[in-house]
Amino acid sequence: MKKTSQPDKPAPQFIGLTFWYQLVVFLFLSVASLVFASSVLVPLSFAALLFVLLTATSDRISRLKLMGRNIPKWLAHFSALSVVVIGLLIVVSILSSQAGEVSEAFPRYEERLSSILAQVVSIVGQDNYAAAMKAFKQINLAGFASGVIGSAGAFLSAFFLVLLYVPFMLAERVQMQAKVKLAIPDAETADKVRQVLKSTSDSIQRYVGIKTLVSAITGLGSYAVMASVGLDFSETWAVLAFLLNFIPTVGSIIGVALPSVVALVQFEETVPFLIVLIGCGAVQFSVGNILEPMLLGKSLNLSPFMVILALTFWTAVWGIAGALMSVPITVCIMIVLSNIPPTQPIAILMSGDGKIGNVKEANS
Repeated sequence: MKKTSQPDKPAPQFIGLTFWYQLVVFLFLSVASLVFASSVLVPLSFAALLFVLLTATSDRISRLKLMGRNIPKWLAHFSALSVVVIGLLIVVSILSSQAGEVSEAFPRYEERLSSILAQVVSIVGQDNYAAAMKAFKQINLAGFASGVIGSAGAFLSAFFLVLLYVPFMLAERVQMQAKVKLAIPDAETADKVRQVLKSTSDSIQRYVGIKTLVSAITGLGSYAVMASVGLDFSETWAVLAFLLNFIPTVGSIIGVALPSVVALVQFEETVPFLIVLIGCGAVQFSVGNILEPMLLGKSLNLSPFMVILALTFWTAVWGIAGALMSVPITVCIMIVLSNIPPTQPIAILMSGDGKIGNVKEANS
């Protein structure tokens, strides 16, 4: 009797059954890669943002007229690179030169802060005052300040390694359109890809350029307020205000609180403290809530939850470098997603008001 052949049983479909498990593993490996490769990825990420800033600056310079002609591309690139490098040198020189002075000044600030603390805490009772003074003496403010300023100086000094990537990125930009044409034979598809890349690049350039501009205005405005009362190390606090402006919400609070505390312990009167507190707070509020939204518009605003989520995630992954780049990186991701039709719903969910300016452009 002839045996009927039984159909082979299909192999177990592990992909469908373990989709969420695979997704969790993928996310875990991605985060682990970000952490363990941070020594490479952090400079590369800074280089990418610096490249965007350079291209935005060079494009603006190239539109200028020189003797009736547009400025050559190579001269625009060189001018933009010179401006960024000079600015970076100023920032690094200020932090590195004043780090030691800040450390030396803090023992004097500790005495003044101790007397202020005594006046405040003594109101609540001698026992609470003694406990507070014991806790205060255990805090090494001089070492803490020296470590923060020194770490910032070392961080910015190491930032020069980023310049190794930037020239190659600038050279790669020139050949990108030719590479897209060779990689995508279909002319219509290649044209769409070029349009998406151009729209994405323009949006990112606009965001990074305006964010850097408003941060510089914040730093200069804060410096004007602090210098008007003769605050010690006004240049250092102004540079930190510029850098901290890239950190959402928390950065602005620290940028106001730090010089205010220094003014409180430096001067015997409370007027300089109030001037620094109100003045720097007014600068932060005006730039962050009036000038920046006016220049950027609402189309690039992240939702408050996404801002906090991005800040928490990137700080946990890359520390202070991640905190500084959290919003720029997330906004850049949102801009890229908004220019790709299948991922536009994700960009809409990430935005603050659900209106992505690039959606209409990408669909048109």
